[in-house]
Amino acid sequence: MRFRLTGDQEALRAGMRELLGRRFDGAALRAAAGAPGRLDRGLWRELGAAGFFALRLPEADGGVGLGLPEAVLVFEEAGRALLPGPLAATHLAAADVPGAATGETVVARVDGGLVEWLAEADEVTGDASGAVPVRSVDPLTPLHRVPGPVPGPAPRPVPGPADPVAVLLTAAEQLGTATRACELAVQHARTRVQFGQPIGAFQAVKHLCAEMLVRAETARAAVYAAAVTSAPADIAAARLLADEAAVRGTRDCLQVHGGMGFTWESEVHLHLKRAWVRAQRAGSNAEGEEMLAAELLG
Repeated sequence: MRFRLTGDQEALRAGMRELLGRRFDGAALRAAAGAPGRLDRGLWRELGAAGFFALRLPEADGGVGLGLPEAVLVFEEAGRALLPGPLAATHLAAADVPGAATGETVVARVDGGLVEWLAEADEVTGDASGAVPVRSVDPLTPLHRVPGPVPGPAPRPVPGPADPVAVLLTAAEQLGTATRACELAVQHARTRVQFGQPIGAFQAVKHLCAEMLVRAETARAAVYAAAVTSAPADIAAARLLADEAAVRGTRDCLQVHGGMGFTWESEVHLHLKRAWVRAQRAGSNAEGEEMLAAELLG
């Protein structure tokens, strides 16, 4: 299977990185973290104009007409930039909810027992009745919890299996975070000097950075492969590897930065907190492990 990106795919990824670098740089990231729960509607509409949400819609329906591999690339860039908002929910609703494709409508989605950005959403897919706000470890991801099924003659509907595309897009965001964490760790290791030399010269730091790179690239191969095959087992494996790469990678990046990584001026702790929150979305580790186990036993 070939994983080399085409020229058009490279251009798509570069264009999304340029857009996010211009509209959501480090200063904008820290400003958003300092004003939790507020979504930049102007940026959301700009994403819509760039085709972020309509990427997989047919051209005849006003979309871009691309596929899942291209969606994975742009969601990877969104994860790398820590772009806030219900990205996957709005992307998945582009064909059904008026205004979602253009970014005029923000769509939240009941994902297992949680809903992200419910207060800012114009539309909600799924039953969010009775949802109550909960404190989120990530200041860039406000959360509501939906009560589970209750006994009685008319119980609430039990959430169905996770949407495979939503699971894969979450894995792509986790991959972006894992990649960014590796970049930040290597950059800091090259410039931070202790005992007269960069800390990257020390074997322990070298090993941390090398392990981060290996996990990120392993996850990349799995995520890209799942985008091509769309097989549920491949998507489950990609999600498991991407979650591990993001969570362990950001923890190791924090270790490389030391106490500096916990400061508000650093984005490292924000990547770690987002990785934690994403890992709790539907299609998380337990569900993926059960699916892979069933495949092996079958």
